[in-house]
Amino acid sequence: MRDAATLLLVRDTPVGLEVFMVERPGAADFGGMHVFPGGKVDAGDSSAESCCVALNDSLASERLGIARGGIAFWSAVIREAFEEAGVLLGYRGERLVDLSDPVTRDRFADHRAAVHKGELSVVELCRREDLRLATDRVHYFSHWITPLGPPRRYDTRFFLAHMPENQEPAHHEGELEDGLWVRPADALANQVAGKWTMIFPTLTTLRSLARYDRVAALEADVLAWRHLPEITDERHRQGMQHSDR
Repeated sequence: MRDAATLLLVRDTPVGLEVFMVERPGAADFGGMHVFPGGKVDAGDSSAESCCVALNDSLASERLGIARGGIAFWSAVIREAFEEAGVLLGYRGERLVDLSDPVTRDRFADHRAAVHKGELSVVELCRREDLRLATDRVHYFSHWITPLGPPRRYDTRFFLAHMPENQEPAHHEGELEDGLWVRPADALANQVAGKWTMIFPTLTTLRSLARYDRVAALEADVLAWRHLPEITDERHRQGMQHSDR
C-alpha cells in the first residue's frame, strides 16, 4: 500500500467558497477523473522536518494517529501542490512566498520543473531560496484507504489550505488535463449531470465543503474536527474506506 497526500486548496470569492480541482489524463491512476491535487509520499519527504513551521514529526504523527513519519505527509502535500498546481505554501521571512514578480515567478517555475523531475527536493528548494514550509497553514482534514481489489492501493491523507495571496494556480500541463476553481456544489452538479467522473472520497469531501460559504468558518471547524459528515457502513461498501483520524 502506498502512502499519499491530497490538498484541498480553497479560497473565498463573491459567490462563495471555491476549491481547486484537476483532471487526470486517461492513462494515469484515476484517469479521466476530477480530483484534488496530490500524489504519493516520496522517500525524501521524511527529511523536511527542519524546514517546517510549528510542526515536528512527533506532533505530525500524533495528529495522524501513527507512530512516526507524519511529517512526510505534510511535506508531500506541499510538494505536490507545487508540482501539480504551481502553488508554493512556504515562507520567505515572515511572509508567504510572493510570485507576482515575473522574474521571481520564472525562477520558481524552473524550480517547479526540477522538483517534478526529481532533480530538486523540497529540502534543497528551501535551502536554495531560504524558505520554510508553511505547515502551520496546512490542516489535516481526513483519511481514506483504498479497499482490497485494485492493483494499486493508497493510504491517503487529505489536507486543507487557504490559497495564498500573490500566487496563481496553474495545473501541470505534462501531467494533468485541466485545472480550475469550482464551487463544491457546482462540482457535485457536474457529477450528477454526467459531465465529471469522481471517486467516492472526492464526492464525500465536496459534500463536506459545500456546507461552507467562507474559508474561515471551514478552517475553524476543521481545527475543531467538526467538519466531517457521518460515514455509514453503506457508504463504506460503495467506496473507499474512511477513517476519522
